[in-house]
Amino acid sequence: MFLGHYAVAFAAKRAAPGVSLGTFAFAVQFLDELWPILLLAGVEHVRVVPRRMPASHVEFVSYPISHSLLTAAAWGLAVGVLYLAFRRERRAAIVLGLCVLSHWFLDVPMHVPDLPLWPGSSTLVGAGFWRSVPLTFFTDVGLLVVGLTIYMRSTRALDRFGRWGLWSVVALLLLVFFASVFLVPPPPPRALAITVLGLWVFVPLMAWVDRHRRFIGGDNQTSARPIRSTRSSSDAASSTGVAPLTSMPSSSATHDTQP
Repeated sequence: MFLGHYAVAFAAKRAAPGVSLGTFAFAVQFLDELWPILLLAGVEHVRVVPRRMPASHVEFVSYPISHSLLTAAAWGLAVGVLYLAFRRERRAAIVLGLCVLSHWFLDVPMHVPDLPLWPGSSTLVGAGFWRSVPLTFFTDVGLLVVGLTIYMRSTRALDRFGRWGLWSVVALLLLVFFASVFLVPPPPPRALAITVLGLWVFVPLMAWVDRHRRFIGGDNQTSARPIRSTRSSSDAASSTGVAPLTSMPSSSATHDTQP
C-alpha cells in the first residue's frame, strides 16, 4: 500500500482541520518512515526478489518493530501523546494516533502473510493483493480518489499554489506508485532503505500545499463567519412585544407653532 496511506492523510484533514496536511502525511507513513532507519541499523531485514509477486519485488523477512500490530498501536499512542503534550488538542491527537495505526490495517490487504501481530508472533497476516496488478491498482488509486475528494470538498485554494501545488503533489505520488509497481525493480536492501527515506519529502510538500488552502468544512459550508440579522428595529420590537420608540418634537419646535 502506498497511495492509500496518503488517502487517509487527505481525508483526516476534515476530522481535524487545525492539523497541517504535512503532519497527517508524517503520521500515516510513520511506519514506513521508520522502517528504512531500522533497516540501515540492521535491526530489521528485507530481501529483494525480482518478480516475487506481480506488484512487489520485496520479501519482508523481519520487521516486528515497525510493522507489527502491537508496535504500530504503540507508535500511534506515542505520536498522539506527543502532539497532545505540545498542542493541547485532544481531538487532533486522537486522529493523528489513529492515522499512524491505520497504516498497519491498510497494509494487511496488500501484503502476503508477513505482518506480525506482535514482535515474535508466529501468526502473520496479509491478504496478498500484490499478487494481482489490477487489484493493486484499483485498491491504491481508488482509495486516493476517495481521500482526495474529501480533502478538496473540505478546503478551497487561496491562490495558484494551493490549486496547482496540490495537483503537483498528486502527480508525484502517482509517479512514485507507478514507477515502484510497474517500471523500476528495487535496488539492493541498503540502497532500497535509502530510497524509501525519500518518503519524508512529502511531509514538507503537503504542508506547503495546505498553507495555501483554506478549510471550509462540508459541501454546504462556506465559512465559519456568523450571519448577521437583517431584521429592522420594528420587527425586533414586535417580536418582543415592546413598541418602538418614536422621536418627540423639540420644545423649540412647539414654541414656533404657537401664534
